[in-house]
Amino acid sequence: MLTDELIDRLAEVAGGEHVLTDEVSRACYAYDATNRPHMPEAVVRVATPEEVSRVLILANARGFPVYPRGAGTGYTGGSVPEAGGVALSLERMNHILSVDEDNLTATVQSGVVTSDLHAAVEERGLFYPPDPASMATCTIGGNIAENAGGPRCVKYGVTREYVMQLEVVLPTGEVIRTGAKTRKSVAGYDLTRLFVGSEGTLGVVTEATLRLLPKPACARTALALFSSMDDAARAVSTIIRERIIPATLEFMDRTSIDCVREHAGLDLPESVGALLIIEVDGDESLVGAQIERISRLVAEQGSALSVTVASDEADRERLWLARRSISAALMRISPTKINEDIVVPISRVPDMVRRVRELAEEFDVPIVTFGHAGDGNLHVNVMVDKRDEDAMARGHGAVEKIFRATLEMGGSVSGEHGIGIAKVKYLPWETGPTALEVMSRIKSALDPAGILNPGKVISVHESIGA
Repeated sequence: MLTDELIDRLAEVAGGEHVLTDEVSRACYAYDATNRPHMPEAVVRVATPEEVSRVLILANARGFPVYPRGAGTGYTGGSVPEAGGVALSLERMNHILSVDEDNLTATVQSGVVTSDLHAAVEERGLFYPPDPASMATCTIGGNIAENAGGPRCVKYGVTREYVMQLEVVLPTGEVIRTGAKTRKSVAGYDLTRLFVGSEGTLGVVTEATLRLLPKPACARTALALFSSMDDAARAVSTIIRERIIPATLEFMDRTSIDCVREHAGLDLPESVGALLIIEVDGDESLVGAQIERISRLVAEQGSALSVTVASDEADRERLWLARRSISAALMRISPTKINEDIVVPISRVPDMVRRVRELAEEFDVPIVTFGHAGDGNLHVNVMVDKRDEDAMARGHGAVEKIFRATLEMGGSVSGEHGIGIAKVKYLPWETGPTALEVMSRIKSALDPAGILNPGKVISVHESIGA
């Protein structure tokens, strides 16, 4: 428990106005998108790596947990302060420090909002590809912690591919730099990749140098409608076999289409059982030919009911409306849901969608599936009311079988949301005991007192204060 004396010590570090202890303020930092809130005892809004270091040194000395937090948009409870302690907010560390046009890099603090970075570099004709759905609010530090993806990762890859150098405060308070600002470096172990995707359990990222690309000259978008998910999956396989890598290749199943048809008033025929949103980008002389080629392939070999190519930006936005309407549309089924993301080999996407449909019937719960067909990443939404204990039990039963099926198909229990607290139970199913023990040793070596984001990903120590 944080005493008044400890609160005063924290105020000496960050300034009294940046240490929040009133109930309303603490409640704002108690949650993420999992809807499993836990109140911190105090919120500390740090502004420098030195302040982060001093908070962690104090936590080690006095034995209270610290939970790093970006914008709180995660889906697995990664920033939720389960055992009270301090919610360590990095929202004040929100500066783009430099954009190097000669070397195609940007150096930013971890609290920079992802879409702000997009806008800043695109003004200079540059491009930062990772585009998580929450990019208008999520932060670069959170993206690094979760190794965030997004629709464009089918062509461009996930956050990990763009992180060149990090400034990290270790759980014991030391500040280190990992990686280099050069494209090549094999100087020692790759600590940068160790921290990317570690969900704030191994260190607090305070600054990152990110790789940029030249901004694509243009993009073209097509919407393809199918009578079944099998037909849509065949179309995806056809595109990939032809060695065409779209910038995005999104899919929606029949249940999600039915939701958005009613919610957004979209003119989608009742016969549509699946859809693909296909986007290509690059040089203007190539993308037109690519989208036309894809359209022909999908129509001829993918059994598409129809293929519509956007003629301008307004038309492109109209084609994307269905995909962007899903989250709001799902509220028509249930105000709450169990939101999971899984990933399977691309060829197994139709098998996984069929298995999800079977489990929806077996457990008598609505399940909506959509996601990134180009890399096999499915967002599986089990629509249950958390106030209905029986429905929640059936929903969690369905989730367990979904994870079992995912692993049987050679997939992973998380494509981009991470493990957090929501999937701790399932991680050993994928890693096995030996790999999990190696992870535990790494955690113990870097965080011997177990004060940084305890209980997330793996449980090495008993949760402090539990």
